[in-house]
Amino acid sequence: MSIPILETCRKRKRRPKLFELHSFAEPGCPINPNGPFRDNIRFFLKQCAEPEDYCISGMSVWCALLVHGKTCVVPLYTIEEDVENSSNPFCDHCRCTGWSDHLVSKRRYHVVMPNDGDWNKPLEDGALNMNSHLLHGLIHCNGFGHLVCINGIEGGSKYLSGREIMDLWDRICELLKARKISVEDVSKKHGMDLRLLHGVAYGHTWFGRWGYRLCRGSYGVMEQSYDRAIEILSSLELENIIQDFSDRPEQCRQIKCMVQHYRDLYESQLVTIRDLFKFMLTIKSRSAVQIKKLDTATTAPSASTRKNSIRISLYKKANPKEKCLRCKRFSSVIPDMDSRWPAKRLEYAAEVIVDALKEHKAEFGHGGMTRQDLRDAARMHIGDTGLLDYVLKSMNNVIVGSHVIRRGINTHRILEYTIEELDNGAKRTEPEQERHQKPLTDALPALVPGTDVYNDVVYLYDNVLLNYPESELLEIATQAVLDSKHFVKEWPFRDEDDQLLRFICQVAPGFFDAENIPVGELVMVPLHATVLDLKQAAEQAMRDTYCVMDKLVVTEIEELVEMEDRDVLFGALESGAQILVRCSGIDLDSNLRHEGGAENWTVRCECGARDDDGERMVACDICEDSDDLLLDSPAFYGVDSEYNYCILLS
Repeated sequence: MSIPILETCRKRKRRPKLFELHSFAEPGCPINPNGPFRDNIRFFLKQCAEPEDYCISGMSVWCALLVHGKTCVVPLYTIEEDVENSSNPFCDHCRCTGWSDHLVSKRRYHVVMPNDGDWNKPLEDGALNMNSHLLHGLIHCNGFGHLVCINGIEGGSKYLSGREIMDLWDRICELLKARKISVEDVSKKHGMDLRLLHGVAYGHTWFGRWGYRLCRGSYGVMEQSYDRAIEILSSLELENIIQDFSDRPEQCRQIKCMVQHYRDLYESQLVTIRDLFKFMLTIKSRSAVQIKKLDTATTAPSASTRKNSIRISLYKKANPKEKCLRCKRFSSVIPDMDSRWPAKRLEYAAEVIVDALKEHKAEFGHGGMTRQDLRDAARMHIGDTGLLDYVLKSMNNVIVGSHVIRRGINTHRILEYTIEELDNGAKRTEPEQERHQKPLTDALPALVPGTDVYNDVVYLYDNVLLNYPESELLEIATQAVLDSKHFVKEWPFRDEDDQLLRFICQVAPGFFDAENIPVGELVMVPLHATVLDLKQAAEQAMRDTYCVMDKLVVTEIEELVEMEDRDVLFGALESGAQILVRCSGIDLDSNLRHEGGAENWTVRCECGARDDDGERMVACDICEDSDDLLLDSPAFYGVDSEYNYCILLS
C-alpha cells in the first residue's frame, strides 16, 4: 500500500529530509562531492540521511526518504558494516567477480530499499541476507562494489519498475564516485534468461543499458568467446531459420507465420533474428491493433490503404484431427543419430534423464519438467553438457526401459518433458516394435501470432535459441552466453578543474606479488602542498581503507625521490598522475588480507577456469599437487566438457 508523507514523518517523530526520487542523486541534488568514495559516502550520510535509533547486528543505520508521486514515501537505507567486527569479513561477491586478490577493506556500505510492504517498518537483523528487497547494493570503502539484487514490478513492487530503481542506483554510484560495480545477471522473465534474450536482441544484457559489460564468464568463457557467441546468434537470418526447421513442419509453419506477421506490422525489412526480437520487445506492451492504429495515424494514408493497414493477419489453425504419434525404443534410434558418443554413453544419458523425470514425478505428482530444469537435474550425474543436449533433442516419443518420454508445450507455452508408464502387453517385448500413442493432453493448438507478443517471444526463444535443429555451433554459442553471468560497470578516474591536486597512490612492488599489487587510492592535496603533505595524505587514505594497512607508514614516493619533504609539489607532478609509494608497517600476517579469504587453494579446471567463478566445485582428494585442485564442475572429480565452448568459439 502507499504511505502518506505526513503519516510517515509523524511515525518517525522528527522532520526528516525529503527528496524527489526521480531527481535524487542527480549532479548537485542534493550534494556534489568531488572526493574519493570513502569520503563521499560519509558526506552523503551527513547531508542526505538521518541516523536511525536502532542498529542491525551492531551496524549503524541511516535513512533517506524519497518521494514518489504524490502519495508515496520510499525509505532508502544505508547500513555501515565494520568488517573487522563482522561475522563474515570476506566478500563472496568479490571472489566470484574475480576480485579475490583485492585487499579487505575496513568498511562496507549496504544501500537497501525494502519491499513495498516494509516501507514503514524498521529493518530486521536478517535484512542483509534477504533477496526480496527492491534494491540491495554493497560498496566497499575503496569504491568497488556489487549490485546484490534488484526487484521491480516483476519482483513484486506495486509502484517502482526495475528501470526506475536501476536509474536511481546508477545515479547514486555516479554521485558518490564508485569505481567499479559488479552484478551477477541471473534475471528471468516468463522463464527466459534475459542475458540471452537481450544479448541477442540488443547485443548486451538488460544491465548493459547502464554500461555494464562482461567481466568474466563461468567455465572459462572469455570475452572474445562471448562476443563471438552473441554475433553468431544475433546474425541468424530469418529465411535460413525457416528453411532449417523444414524437417519440423509444425514449428516451421508457426515460425513462418510469426515472421510474416511481424514483418507486416513493421512494414519494413526484418532480416535477422535480432531484428525480429528487437521489434517484438519494442511493441510487447501494446496490442497488434494498437500498433496498426498508431501507424495509421502517423502516416495518414488514403482510405483504401488505411483499410488494408488496419487489417491484422490472424493465422488460425483448423481443429486438427488427433494424430497417432509413433514411439520407438531409444536403443533403436541410436544407429540413426550419427553421434560422436558411443551407444552406451547415449543410453546411460537417457537413463539418467528418465530417473530425473521419475524422481520429479514421485515428488510432485506429475512428470512434467522444463528442458532447463531437466538438464540441470541430469548434470548432477553427467558433466558432459554437450552429451545431455544431444540426447535431450532426441527424447521425444521414445521408449527407455518401461517408460515413454514425450516432449510438448505446456500451458505456459514452455517446452516440457513428460514421462509415462509403458502399457503392459506383448508390444513391450519387441524393442523394434512401434506402437501408436495419443498426443500429449497438454499439447496446445498453434499460437495466433500477435495475440500475446510475449508468448511469441517465448516460442521463438525456446525453439530457435534453445532447440535449434542439428546445429552444434548454435548450441555452443547459446551455452556460452548462458555461462556468462558476471558483468561490471567502471567509472574511470576524472581529474576535476579546481584548486586541488589529485593522485592515484599505489603501493610499490615488493610487499605483494607482481600480479596482486593492490589497486591505487585517490588522494587529494591543495595546490601549495609539499611532498610531506602528500606522504601524509597517502598514509591516511590507505590506513582508512584497508585492514592490513592500519599501521602503514609512507617512507618514500618513487617519482619524488630527489625532492625534500618541504618542497612544493606544484610543477613537479601533474595532477591526475599515478604514483608509487614505498612504505612499511603492512601486516602481511593478518587473516584479513584478501577479499577471497585466507584459504590457500587453487582452481585449475579443464574448462579454462583459474579462479572461483561462482559455479559449484569439488576438491580433488587424489591430486598430488601441494595445493588443493578444485574442479569447476558439478560432476564428482569430473572433467567438464564445457571447455569445448571456449575452444570452438575462439
